[in-house]
Amino acid sequence: MSTSDLLQRLRHWMPVFQWLPGYQKNYLRGDVLAGVTVAMMLIPQAMSYALLAGLPPYVGLYASVVPLLLYAVFGTSRELAVGPTALQALLVASGLAVLADGSASQYLALAVMLALMVGIIELLMGLARLGYLANFLSQPVISGFTSAAALIIGFSQLQHLIGVDLPRTDNLLALIWMTLQQWQALNPVALLIGAGSIGLLVVLRWLNPLIPGPLLGVAVATLVVWLLRLDSQAGVDIVGVVPSGLPTPAFPVVEWSLVVDLVPIALTIALIGLVESIAVARRIANEHGYDVSPDRELVALGVANMGAALSQAMPVTGSFSRSAVNTRAGARTGLAGIITAGMIAAVLLAGTSLLHFIPTAALAAVIMVAVAGLLDFRIVGRLWRVRRDDLVMWAIAFGGTLLLGVQTGILLAIVASLLWFVVRTTRPHYAVMGRLPDSAAYRNIDRYPEVVTYPGVLIVRFDAQFYFGNVAFLRDTLRRLEVEQATPVRAVVLDAAAVNQLDYSADVMLHELLRDYRSRGIGLFLANVKGPVRDVMVRSGFVAALGEQRFFISTEDAVQAAREWAEGTTA
Repeated sequence: MSTSDLLQRLRHWMPVFQWLPGYQKNYLRGDVLAGVTVAMMLIPQAMSYALLAGLPPYVGLYASVVPLLLYAVFGTSRELAVGPTALQALLVASGLAVLADGSASQYLALAVMLALMVGIIELLMGLARLGYLANFLSQPVISGFTSAAALIIGFSQLQHLIGVDLPRTDNLLALIWMTLQQWQALNPVALLIGAGSIGLLVVLRWLNPLIPGPLLGVAVATLVVWLLRLDSQAGVDIVGVVPSGLPTPAFPVVEWSLVVDLVPIALTIALIGLVESIAVARRIANEHGYDVSPDRELVALGVANMGAALSQAMPVTGSFSRSAVNTRAGARTGLAGIITAGMIAAVLLAGTSLLHFIPTAALAAVIMVAVAGLLDFRIVGRLWRVRRDDLVMWAIAFGGTLLLGVQTGILLAIVASLLWFVVRTTRPHYAVMGRLPDSAAYRNIDRYPEVVTYPGVLIVRFDAQFYFGNVAFLRDTLRRLEVEQATPVRAVVLDAAAVNQLDYSADVMLHELLRDYRSRGIGLFLANVKGPVRDVMVRSGFVAALGEQRFFISTEDAVQAAREWAEGTTA
């Protein structure tokens, strides 16, 4: 391999070699401002999300150094902010709650192992060019799942907000019931700190989204707790001792017998992380006039998660809120992420003593305000007006996640989506057509009642591929339409303009249909058959059986031939 080929491959898989050599001085101000702003937002968020995942808060900070550096090297998005997120944290908590057997060290080991597995899965998916899987979850399903997850996350933080201990669960009804049972044991001081932090965060976000509200809110709450010694005087829970220094790189240590149990949650986290990150990266890239590669993004996320595992940290992915702040603050390249990672590293090296008195109620407030942005109930009205079957998918994802938990909910949503996709393709849209007056255009008779139809000629368009799943539907539909005609059908025109594929089962059905029509003296005519579909028909012998003269490049020509046939057979 030549040096130029090697450099080209490096630029392909490591985009840092694309933007770094051509870095411009006018980029620096925006990158520095964005890196600092996101770091001030990420410090309290990372600790909060680690707490949400059931991990020590410092694990979130560990997940905000090496993964960010690795993504800056491998990522194709210039503005995507990678790190811990609320949704990933909830998935970690829901997947590990029943596996750790009450051991904090085992729980942490499992979370680290989970990050490694997620990274390996994402890396393999990227190398296998499976980035298109991001399209398999529809927007209504994603919205329903994330809205329900946001409610579960929000209610899960009530225990920190009111200062009580509750068992970990991702069932919303169970969360509400357990919280109500513990209401008399609430800590009014913790509640005051949490409520005040929420109010401050909301006001600061309203004033200017670029203000580091989470950092300011946590700083104010921490200062109050430290000055008044509320941890000892009022029983307010605090973060406590945070180990100083960067994490020592180490391979995850865990019982390999549990790896099989981790596979389902690892796949779920990888899939959700893919959808979450690609959606954000694409939106930002479109706004700035460049493209991102889903496959290379998967590789970048995979490497970032493997780096998180070697840093004794939790899984990471792209964050919508931090990416938006990163963009608005002026990020131009991956240097912004490197600066963010550098600031987090500086805190771990020299500033962990400042984190000791952070009240968990303030961290809970950060989570609750952050996940409020995931709630999307306006889509319900839009779906009701635009597409009600998609509203059903939203309701299944939303209700399933709320009532059955996160893992079961997303699995149910995926299965429902696939089943509905199968239903749609096995019962495709079709139209009986007629000619618009004074034109050669043919349209659906149900939508255009003024169209002209011809006695004895049935013109049908199927808007789907012909494959084994809809063969019976296509055959039965043609038979039913034939019976419904006012006059006996003598010729059938199939408009194949919307048919992109034809499999063996569908080709066999066409042969059977042709034999049936010929036995009853009905002529079959095809219009607008696409090249790949016609190639299959040629190889199967259907073109020869029907005759070249029965294929037409326009519906009008096919109908004219069908009319002549019908008139000839009835004369």
